[in-house]
This record gives sequence, C-alpha cells and structure tokens, in this order.
Amino acid sequence: MSNKTIPYKIYLEESEMPRAWYNLRADMVNKPAPLLDPVTHKPMTQEDLSGVFCDELIRQELDETNAYIEIPQEIRDFYRMYRPAPLVRAYCLEKKLQTPAKIYYKFEGNNTSGSHKLNSAIAQAYYAKKQGLKGVTTETGAGQWGTALAMACSYFDLDCKVFMVKCSYEQKPHRREVMRTYGASVTPSPSAETEVGRKIRAEFPDTNGSLGCAISEAVEMASKTDGYRYVLGSVLNQVMLHQSIIGLETMAAMDKYDIKPDVIIGCAGGGSNLGGLIAPFMGRKIKGELDCKFIAVEPVSCPSFTRGTYAYDYCDTGMICPLSKMYTMGSSFIPAATHAGGLRYHGMNSTLSQLYDDKLMEAVAVKQTEVFAAAEYFARIEGTLPAPESSHAIKVAIDEALKCKETGEEKTILFGLTGTGYFDMMSYEKFHNGVMQDYIPTDEELSAAIAKLPKIEK
Repeated sequence: MSNKTIPYKIYLEESEMPRAWYNLRADMVNKPAPLLDPVTHKPMTQEDLSGVFCDELIRQELDETNAYIEIPQEIRDFYRMYRPAPLVRAYCLEKKLQTPAKIYYKFEGNNTSGSHKLNSAIAQAYYAKKQGLKGVTTETGAGQWGTALAMACSYFDLDCKVFMVKCSYEQKPHRREVMRTYGASVTPSPSAETEVGRKIRAEFPDTNGSLGCAISEAVEMASKTDGYRYVLGSVLNQVMLHQSIIGLETMAAMDKYDIKPDVIIGCAGGGSNLGGLIAPFMGRKIKGELDCKFIAVEPVSCPSFTRGTYAYDYCDTGMICPLSKMYTMGSSFIPAATHAGGLRYHGMNSTLSQLYDDKLMEAVAVKQTEVFAAAEYFARIEGTLPAPESSHAIKVAIDEALKCKETGEEKTILFGLTGTGYFDMMSYEKFHNGVMQDYIPTDEELSAAIAKLPKIEK
C-alpha cells in the first residue's frame, strides 16, 4: 500500500489527535503552480529557498507526493497542551435562528495565543531550533500569528523579531504586549529598520502598512542576519500543511458519530485556517467520496478571490520574495485599515487558488459592519466572543442556516472559529459606537495594482 492511499485513521492517537499532517496537494489532480524566482522566473529549488526558510520547511513546501507527513514527537507533546481542540454543536444558535440546519464549529481559540496560529508556529519554531538557528523573523497582521510565534519561540529558546502591520500595532496594543511578554521584539511596519521599509515610507508616507510590507521587512532582516530565517503564518503550503490538524481532528469527530457536512465555511486571508479546515474533506471530494460545498469568506475591503486576478505575483510589497500563482489584487495594493487585520493580505494560498479556479470551492465577500453584527449576535447566543477574522465565517454560516430555514432543508453546516476576540475590544467599541465604516476598493484602485503584476512568459 503506498503512502498516498493510507487512510487517515492509521495516523490517529487514542486521544483522536493526529500523528501526521495531511498534504492535500498529493491528492489533487491539478497541482498548484510552483514558486518562481523573482528574477529568473524559473521554478525555485530547495537550494534557492535555503537562504530565507528553514531546510525542513522548504522540503514540506515543495512536497507534492506524500499525502501524510509524520508530526515529530516534540511537536505532538506541545500540541497536547490544547489539542484535540473542541468540535462544538451550536445548539443555542440553531434554536435562536429556528433553522432545521445542524451547525457545528471547530474552536481553535482554546490556547494562550488565542487562535489556530499556534499549530504552525510551534512546528516552525521546532524546525528552526533543530537546524541550530539563533532566531526567526516574521510579520503579523492582527497579531494572532505574532503572538503564537512568540510563544513557540519562547518554548524553544529562540529569538523572535516581529514586524507588525502599523494599523494593527496601533489598534491592538494588548496583543503587541503579549508578544513582548513572551520575549519577542515588535516593530510597527513599515519601519526605518530595513531598506525596503524606508523605501515604502518614502513612497507612501501616510500608509497604515500591509502584510505585504511587513513580509518584505521580515525577509530582508532574516536574509541579512546570520543565524536567522524567515517564518510566516499563512499563504505558503507548509503552513496549510501544519493547519491540516484542524480538519483531521474535525473529520475524526464527525466520522465517529457518522456526521457528514454539507457546507464547510472558513474565513480567508492568506488561507491557512481555511486550508487546514477543509483539506481532508476536500481530499474526499476530489476522490468522489464526499459531496460538500466549500465557502471561503473574505472582507469586501480585501477581496482576493472575488475581485482578484489569477496570476503570478510577488508575495510581498517590496518584490523580493518568490512569485506565487494565486488569486491576487496585486502586491502593491494596500488595503484599508479594517479591523479584521489578519485578513488584509493581497493574495491567497496557491493551493486554495488552484481549487477555486477548478470550481471546487466558492467564495463570498462581506462587509465588516455585517461581520461585527454577526459576531455580537453569536457572542450573545453561544457565549464565546469571536475574533473579527473568525466572524466572517460566522456571518456566512448564519446566512446558510437561514437559507435552510426558508427551504426546509436539514443541512449540516461546519465552520471554523479560528480564535477569540478578547484582544479586539477596540474594534468592538468602534462598532458599538457606530463609527465603524465599510470600505470597498474601487475598480480603479484594483486595476492600478493589477497593472503592476510581473510579466511571466507562458
């Protein structure tokens, strides 16, 4: 029996926590396009990427063959602090909506960092330590990733340098201080500490920053500092691989009680949470074993799927990172300073982009005032205060449940609750005070950024 065909249950511990991550790309008919060198436009190799990323993470990034990749024992020991994460049936929400639908959510906020990001942070910190590195650099938007990485680096005694998107640095001071509590240094981006940061500040002096800007700074800092590598919390396939533990645990719980989801919903920024949740279910759909609708939910202010272009683009604003074929609004696009800071990336994971282009997944874009209304509604009924990012999925899950109410269909709806919103109270305050605004980029803004896409010969 080949590694590709081994059923996932072989990789479950008695606690139903997976012993291996699931690599969806191994089972995809159309593989995601390879990363390209930003100068030569040739596919990047292990050697090409070794100056920026950790060696083992590069191997995982390039692996399209092995469906299951064993989780090292030290990482599994750490996971046991908070995994398996709970799969919750939203009985109170179902009753309030008076819907025949059954609503489930996978709750990833049950750890100190407050989100799913810790699943990959501990893996990346482990591989950095195993390689003998001194420290890592990274970017963070709303701060969930930076918080998780700071915690993971503290566990393995690694230095951690975080470039935090400026608007989030100012909007979310408490999350910033959690990072510092775990020993990380945190710098608002764009900064004066890097060449690319100074260049962006000169060109856009009033910018609120973006994930693309922060990525450029973190990559430059890593490449110029001995003993450091760059790590990131979304977008790349290695991150989606680590996050597959979310979907594997969810599938194990649902299989145990013979529950089959009809609709699976996840918020989408760079794609790590969405990809992790849907990966094993999508694998079943590709094999013809599951008939299920997948919905990616993104903000109207940063609509990669719904208004972006499927093309090769830079992963960062400074145009120093590899080119990825993805749904993108252009690396020069700097979205408005919305309160869903973790969903402000200009592009989408290449695997999810391929799935979306193959019509295996749908996408919708929602306004932030609607998202916060759904978040408040959910908190009052289910008792958990959700993160703004997670609340995008909540909004659409409620919409889907109300459709079932209209049609009388008894569908099973699953969504990802990626984290808690207790560090996002400034955003909730603006919503409650009626000063939160919905921003929708114009066609002209998007066209201007798309026009700057790199020209790749076919």
